Amino acid sequence: MGTQNCIEPPLQVLEQALQAGITMFQLREKGEGALTGKELEMFASECQKLCKQYEVPFIVNDHIDLALKIEADGVHIGQDDMALEKVRSKFKGKVIGVSVHTKEELVQAVNQGANYVGIGPIYETKSKQDAKKPAGVAFLQQARMLYPNLPIVAIGGITVHNAQPLKKSGADGVAIISAICQSEDCRPVVKSFQSIFEA
Repeated sequence: MGTQNCIEPPLQVLEQALQAGITMFQLREKGEGALTGKELEMFASECQKLCKQYEVPFIVNDHIDLALKIEADGVHIGQDDMALEKVRSKFKGKVIGVSVHTKEELVQAVNQGANYVGIGPIYETKSKQDAKKPAGVAFLQQARMLYPNLPIVAIGGITVHNAQPLKKSGADGVAIISAICQSEDCRPVVKSFQSIFEA
């Protein structure tokens, strides 16, 4: 989640989601109207405080310097960001997630020590302006077969109504923006996703 994704106050949305039982939070402050500089740092610290209160890992997307500065639990990087090996040298013992779109990117991420991978966009998404074409579940299934024990998170356009096939295709979890951030009370939404993945 980022501040520009929410119809309700962002910290309220995050606290509701934490109360409902999300298992990880990734701060993804990007796009038009995104916070920068001191404002971003202050907002990140507030999010981090809430996550600590609920004992949920706090991950920062892309902003590697910010993640280091506030001692986040980890960082999530894309293919156009700093090389994983470099990030690992700065984040010893922390969680590093990588977005992958091809078998080559997947193999490289695993070989360089990614703790988990994000695969997507599975479905069409409105949260990311530069998103690639929807990939469906084929690559997700291939990734699961190649790496039976690798934590895999499905990303992109996921709703309560289309999440079931993702679990069957090998996803350990789902990364959600719109379905949670665009609801007036996200707690029932989070509970619905949980019931799919705990079944």
